[in-house]
Amino acid sequence: MSESRGVYRVLVGTPERKRPLGRNKRRWEDNIKMDLQKMGCEGMDWIDLVQDRERWRALVHAVMNLWLHIMRGIS
Repeated sequence: MSESRGVYRVLVGTPERKRPLGRNKRRWEDNIKMDLQKMGCEGMDWIDLVQDRERWRALVHAVMNLWLHIMRGIS
Protein backbone atom coordinates (compact mmCIF):
# COMPACT_ATOMS: atom_id res chain seq x y z
CA MET A 1 0.00 0.00 0.00
CA SER A 2 1.38 3.39 -0.94
CA GLU A 3 2.34 5.61 2.00
CA SER A 4 0.65 8.61 0.38
CA ARG A 5 -2.81 7.01 0.41
CA GLY A 6 -5.25 8.17 3.05
CA VAL A 7 -6.10 4.62 4.09
CA TYR A 8 -2.46 3.89 4.87
CA ARG A 9 -2.14 7.07 6.94
CA VAL A 10 -5.24 6.11 8.94
CA LEU A 11 -3.98 2.56 9.58
CA VAL A 12 -0.40 3.28 10.60
CA GLY A 13 -0.26 7.04 11.09
CA THR A 14 -0.08 8.95 14.32
CA PRO A 15 -2.47 11.70 15.35
CA GLU A 16 -1.24 15.27 15.10
CA ARG A 17 -2.91 16.52 18.26
CA LYS A 18 -3.39 15.26 21.80
CA ARG A 19 -6.57 13.76 23.15
CA PRO A 20 -8.66 15.76 25.59
CA LEU A 21 -8.09 15.07 29.28
CA GLY A 22 -10.06 12.19 30.71
CA ARG A 23 -10.33 10.33 27.44
CA ASN A 24 -9.90 6.58 27.31
CA LYS A 25 -6.32 5.55 26.51
CA ARG A 26 -7.46 2.83 24.16
CA ARG A 27 -6.69 3.49 20.51
CA TRP A 28 -8.60 2.45 17.41
CA GLU A 29 -5.90 -0.10 16.68
CA ASP A 30 -6.29 -1.53 20.19
CA ASN A 31 -10.00 -2.08 19.53
CA ILE A 32 -9.19 -4.01 16.35
CA LYS A 33 -6.65 -6.18 18.19
CA MET A 34 -9.15 -6.90 20.99
CA ASP A 35 -11.83 -7.87 18.48
CA LEU A 36 -9.40 -10.17 16.66
CA GLN A 37 -8.49 -11.78 19.96
CA LYS A 38 -12.16 -12.43 20.75
CA MET A 39 -12.56 -14.02 17.32
CA GLY A 40 -9.59 -16.34 17.98
CA CYS A 41 -7.30 -14.57 15.49
CA GLU A 42 -4.95 -12.86 17.95
CA GLY A 43 -1.73 -13.80 16.13
CA MET A 44 -2.97 -12.48 12.80
CA ASP A 45 -1.31 -9.49 11.14
CA TRP A 46 -4.44 -7.43 10.61
CA ILE A 47 -2.74 -4.86 8.39
CA ASP A 48 -2.00 -7.61 5.86
CA LEU A 49 -5.53 -8.94 6.28
CA VAL A 50 -6.95 -5.55 5.28
CA GLN A 51 -5.30 -5.98 1.87
CA ASP A 52 -7.66 -8.87 1.07
CA ARG A 53 -11.08 -7.21 0.93
CA GLU A 54 -13.14 -10.39 1.00
CA ARG A 55 -11.38 -11.83 4.05
CA TRP A 56 -11.47 -8.46 5.84
CA ARG A 57 -15.17 -8.01 5.06
CA ALA A 58 -15.94 -11.51 6.37
CA LEU A 59 -14.04 -10.78 9.57
CA VAL A 60 -15.78 -7.42 10.06
CA HIS A 61 -19.19 -9.06 9.62
CA ALA A 62 -18.25 -11.79 12.11
CA VAL A 63 -17.15 -9.20 14.68
CA MET A 64 -20.31 -7.15 14.13
CA ASN A 65 -22.42 -10.28 14.70
CA LEU A 66 -20.43 -11.03 17.86
CA TRP A 67 -21.12 -7.53 19.22
CA LEU A 68 -24.80 -7.81 18.34
CA HIS A 69 -25.08 -10.99 20.39
CA ILE A 70 -23.23 -9.37 23.28
CA MET A 71 -25.41 -6.26 23.20
CA ARG A 72 -28.62 -8.29 23.02
CA GLY A 73 -27.49 -10.23 26.08
CA ILE A 74 -26.96 -7.00 28.00
CA SER A 75 -30.22 -5.32 27.00
